[in-house]
Amino acid sequence: MGKGAARNAPGPLGYLCHVVSESILTGESMRNNVAVLITAVSSAIATAAGAQATGMPSFNAPYRAFQRSEFGGVLSFPDGGGTGFEGVYRYASGKFDIGLRGGFFDPGGNASTVVLAGIEARERVITHTVDFPLDGAIVFGAGADLVSGGSELNIPVGLSLGRRIDPQGSTVSIVPYVQPTLAFIVGDQPSDLIFAFGIGADFRLSRVLDARVSGGLGDAPLTGVSISAVWVH
Repeated sequence: MGKGAARNAPGPLGYLCHVVSESILTGESMRNNVAVLITAVSSAIATAAGAQATGMPSFNAPYRAFQRSEFGGVLSFPDGGGTGFEGVYRYASGKFDIGLRGGFFDPGGNASTVVLAGIEARERVITHTVDFPLDGAIVFGAGADLVSGGSELNIPVGLSLGRRIDPQGSTVSIVPYVQPTLAFIVGDQPSDLIFAFGIGADFRLSRVLDARVSGGLGDAPLTGVSISAVWVH
């Protein structure tokens, strides 16, 4: 879970960045390339090597997908190896939605398991117009990575920008988005201010089930890929 210099994206994740960014700007392109996007997502997950609040490369769309609440699980694969396992619960509170997450990160080898715990909040601040085609939300939080001799407190703040797309002839809706994020990290190691550029897509598979994938470029530990399945209410 150490911090490091900026990293280049692996091939599939870089391609995912290109497809999603093009999709955000041109809805018609997205409709013509849904299959390509899903293939790129799957490839990125299969080949990629600490969410924001808990130091994992898990990012958020500008929309909440639920009326009252949602819960689910997240698998994260940070650059440098290891696997994060988290449970998530998010609920609506006025203009905000607030999320709780917790789990652990297994770095592999003989390294100690890291306990993850955090809280996130999201508030919609931008609604698309003729002049600006994207919706936006402020996403912020705080969380801890707890391990003997290497605990960290993460305080991320980001702006999520994206747009929901409903491909013709499909029951699946898609929200491609980007989320530039700054995070202040303090703990047993020297404090650091890092930047990550999150990119992802939320897939509404049914009225009660979402599949989500996101990845981070930039500074560790917010680099890598996360996937999740979420039940919405």
